[in-house]
Amino acid sequence: MRILFMGTPEFAVPSLEKLREKHEIVGIFTKVDKPNTRGKKIKYTPVKEYGLNNDIPVYQPNSLKTEETFNLIKELNPDLIVVVAYGKIIPNNIIEFPKFGIINVHSSLLPKFRGAAPINAAIIAGEKESGVTIMDIAEELDAGDIILKGITPIYEEDTFLTLHDRLKVIGSEKLIEAVDQIENGTAKREKQDHQLATFVKPYKKTDCMINWNKTKEEIFNFVRGMNPFPTAYTLHNDKVLKVYSVEKLDKIYENGEIGEIVDSIKGKGFVIKVKDGSVILMEIKPENKKIISGKDSMNGNLFKIGEILK
Repeated sequence: MRILFMGTPEFAVPSLEKLREKHEIVGIFTKVDKPNTRGKKIKYTPVKEYGLNNDIPVYQPNSLKTEETFNLIKELNPDLIVVVAYGKIIPNNIIEFPKFGIINVHSSLLPKFRGAAPINAAIIAGEKESGVTIMDIAEELDAGDIILKGITPIYEEDTFLTLHDRLKVIGSEKLIEAVDQIENGTAKREKQDHQLATFVKPYKKTDCMINWNKTKEEIFNFVRGMNPFPTAYTLHNDKVLKVYSVEKLDKIYENGEIGEIVDSIKGKGFVIKVKDGSVILMEIKPENKKIISGKDSMNGNLFKIGEILK
């Protein structure tokens, strides 16, 4: 089958690899290159890197709504378009063009967590399982008919990164299964229950600040759901303190206020009072410094008992 692949981040690469093993990839659409964090060297997207390394034509249109882009797709003449975390809305004329349509790999169990950050959101919400959904693309965001799902538990030790890496493999496996079904005419579709839909917007910096007035379970889930990106943080002496890992404590401290450093535990780290108990700062990054363990923060006297994290 002739396939046009649309994708951008690392999450999309295993799906592209799997497709290339069995099908002809007529081209790759990926987002426009951006400078790295220091604003100098241009950084290619992971999908572009893969395409260049495997002699697949790579295209980076600024818009999918132009006649030029549509003419390019007509020239490539794919039987199927596959979208995996491309980062652009697909217009209706492109949706309707390919013989077998256009399908998407979405990293949640739809209709839950439609939108831009479903992996983070599932962990932060305390979900016990997550997965990927292979679906037809519709004009409305993540609202198309479901072809297949792949499910995995969310473990207590999972972070955004570990769940992300598991889902990108599950997604690639389910994608190949769905493409095979589409090609041989056995694919079945299921309508989404739109009343059950929830939506996740991209996280802004203000969304990443820890609210110490929440429960220890909520804070634990929030921190690991943000690890390593976009990263939970708090303010210590008006400087940003990134928090990568906390440990839950059942101990309730009668003295002190919410967000206060109330104790330290030898070999672990400093203890913060929260709504229903306390948490230990296990892995942190002070502003303009490297990531350190809670134990190292104690050895370096980074905090004082009684200080408040805002």
